[in-house]
Amino acid sequence: MRGLLALGAVAATLAGCARVPPGTVTTHAGWSGLAATVDSAVAAGAAPGAVVAVSIGGRRWMHAAGRLGLDDASAPDGRTVYDLASLTKVVALTPLVLEAVASGRLDLDEPVVHRVPEFTGPGKDAVTLRHLLTHSSGLSAWRPLYQEAPDRDSALALVFATPLDTVPGTRERYSDLGLILAGVLVERVEGAPLDTLTARRLAALGLHETRFRPPATWLRRIPPTELDPWRGRVLRGEVHDENAARLGGVSGHAGLFGSARDLLRYGEWWLARVGPGGPGGRAAWTPARTRLDSLARAFTARQEVVPGSSRGIGWDTPSEWSSAGPRLANWSFGHTGFTGTSIWVDPSRALVVVLLSNRVHPTRENPRVGPLRRAVAVRAAELADRAAR
Repeated sequence: MRGLLALGAVAATLAGCARVPPGTVTTHAGWSGLAATVDSAVAAGAAPGAVVAVSIGGRRWMHAAGRLGLDDASAPDGRTVYDLASLTKVVALTPLVLEAVASGRLDLDEPVVHRVPEFTGPGKDAVTLRHLLTHSSGLSAWRPLYQEAPDRDSALALVFATPLDTVPGTRERYSDLGLILAGVLVERVEGAPLDTLTARRLAALGLHETRFRPPATWLRRIPPTELDPWRGRVLRGEVHDENAARLGGVSGHAGLFGSARDLLRYGEWWLARVGPGGPGGRAAWTPARTRLDSLARAFTARQEVVPGSSRGIGWDTPSEWSSAGPRLANWSFGHTGFTGTSIWVDPSRALVVVLLSNRVHPTRENPRVGPLRRAVAVRAAELADRAAR
């Protein structure tokens, strides 16, 4: 009974914190510590500005620090729209694959060449969508499509023609090329462009501040990213990733923009599908209610297509070198983005933690966001543990 009363008291505190204006440090010691962690990192140059958003058992809190950019002193908040970079892989592409597999329109273990016949070459007939989404396809990590091709079609032709480095399923190598290919496959199956499909899916989830190619009306709340040598200007409202830019700003690997408020809701949607608890967690998982829920659990679990890999389907899971830090449960799932973004979901704690920043402004030569990601994950886990006592 005392535990329930304590949890109720913490929940009331969290509910109060959720109404605090972004950028304000609350009087609650736990939240103040997390806010101070972000404030200190931003002051030390981890990024011009950052927003952290946390949900514990559905109670939400946000804190913003810094400014939008060197030449824009506006303060960020929960509605600031950041370039999400590789969070595109799990926020745009992965839910589309999940839905298509649940409905039977896609099979994770079907050879990619059945849907994308242009993807030909030695060993490629063994590559499956599961390989692409677990980064075990044998494709190389990257190639400068933006320098090699003048337009989207010719860039995709280069992706299709890129030879495999290794036999599929024998090595994990994080591959943007693989996720570009996966995006094309989804477009072929669904008969619509990826940005159209993503807009429909995210709108159905109630997310209205996340999209590819944001409109000009959003520009004032989009922080700038890099002073880009290739494009010769500071980027703002256009995708930072050069290959995604060559692909028209829409790709399975990058291109999405979104807010912390939306990303928190998105993490809560996955948490609702996966359910509380987990293997060895505080509560046993209840039976999955639907095929979609069952598949969501499979997507967020380690696939071990390659022994020792931390990869789920689209998602990653904690490892000693990941941004999850040392406190999140092993069956947590999440992802990072090159521009300074991350999302982690810990079902054992009913926890979602989002960190958005523009650490690549004015240059990508800034490694300070890595320690901040880990510190935020640790602080968020501590808060969730305190709420459970």
